[in-house]
Amino acid sequence: MFMKVEQLLISYFESLGIDVHTGTKARGHQGFYLDKRIDISKNIKPERVAPTLIHEFAHYIHSKVEPEMLRTGGSLYKLFGADDEELRSELIKVTNFVDENSHLKKLYEHKKLLNEKIKYYDSIIKSYYPKFQRSKRFREFERYIKSSDAKYLLKYDRIKLVKGFIVKSAKLYTIDNIEKDFPDMPPAFAAYIRLKSYQKRQANNSKRINKYKKYYEKPTELFARFVESLYLDKNVTVKIAPRATKIFYRLLEGGYYYELKNIIY
Repeated sequence: MFMKVEQLLISYFESLGIDVHTGTKARGHQGFYLDKRIDISKNIKPERVAPTLIHEFAHYIHSKVEPEMLRTGGSLYKLFGADDEELRSELIKVTNFVDENSHLKKLYEHKKLLNEKIKYYDSIIKSYYPKFQRSKRFREFERYIKSSDAKYLLKYDRIKLVKGFIVKSAKLYTIDNIEKDFPDMPPAFAAYIRLKSYQKRQANNSKRINKYKKYYEKPTELFARFVESLYLDKNVTVKIAPRATKIFYRLLEGGYYYELKNIIY
């Protein structure tokens, strides 16, 4: 059961011809906007319903200001009449205030852990091969690995290797059991296989960080979270984004953001 403010927002949005659905999965998000339809996740926390409605309504307003925004991700210049480092920095700070997930804490903590693991295995290799450099070929390892099933662990952390045509045999290899599965392998080579594994994980983690940063820093998302922030706490928003707020209210009072003036004061 929604509280009065949520009911008022939904009624107002529907009066504008927006189709509001509150019992969906919202495409894996708290809320989702597309083509005059707002979906709110059925799993959302009660206190997040109103801010999410405001956030999605901001996307609707943005689509009126900049019809191509769904395709392009929007333009700060079109939204604020400016696009510079100061404005963008303020909007990112607002995003960090509104959405704790935008800090990407877990991903950055994981990045730190992966870097430590890579340095650790690098140090083991250098204790045997002082001239070893990660950026160059490890020829001693390459000569060894050619004739070893361990070469498959360079691509996969865990692999089941099946041999034979008539009588088949299977062997499971993992990077956690290198010393047990390959007792004759020099410690430096086992460390190198693990180092390569952590480098792959590092690359994947970096891709995720870049993906989420790109999402959070899209103009359409910066604008929606800015509007959401004004609803949640106008004083804090003004404090951390004074220039963006000044520009926004000047445009709001001039009718630039259409019906947004009826719910943001």
